[in-house]
Amino acid sequence: MVKKNVCVFISGRGTNLNNLIKRSREYNFPVKIKLIVSNNINAEGLKYAKINSIPFTLINTKLNNFERKIFKELKRYDISLICLAGYMKIISKNFIKLFGKKIVNIHPSLLPKFKGLNTFSRVIENKEIRSGCTVHLVNEKLDSGKIIAQKYFFINECDKENDIKIKTQRLEYLAFPEAIIKLYRNN
Repeated sequence: MVKKNVCVFISGRGTNLNNLIKRSREYNFPVKIKLIVSNNINAEGLKYAKINSIPFTLINTKLNNFERKIFKELKRYDISLICLAGYMKIISKNFIKLFGKKIVNIHPSLLPKFKGLNTFSRVIENKEIRSGCTVHLVNEKLDSGKIIAQKYFFINECDKENDIKIKTQRLEYLAFPEAIIKLYRNN
């Protein structure tokens, strides 16, 4: 199987990145992670890049030319898909247009509910009976692209924010790889 080259963008712990790295080692998984991009020099997830000998690029999103730096790296590694895995910056319309290929994001709610940040607290405040995660294509509107996969769980009355976060992350580890497989099965 010829695997497609993928770049994963992270900002934090990198648990979804680590899961995708493990899955990418499977013979029948359609992608190989060739590059990791982070906007946070202290992102814990960078340890997975180092442990697995995957090249990574640190970017300063406050610099005017940071997108140019990313494009140069994407081209260098022949990247055909970008996975946003806990990347806490909004991707610009210009970047989306110039990349011209698919960008997918994992979001910790059942979109279209609770777009943006602070999803777990909003789930509790709204007394939701279920929550979960969504993998979607990235477009110009925040958390509004075509949904590729969703997984959900029912919320217990005693669940706190951290309980919902843990349950959501468990589902993310299933949903993200499934969405990637679905993307390449449909091409």
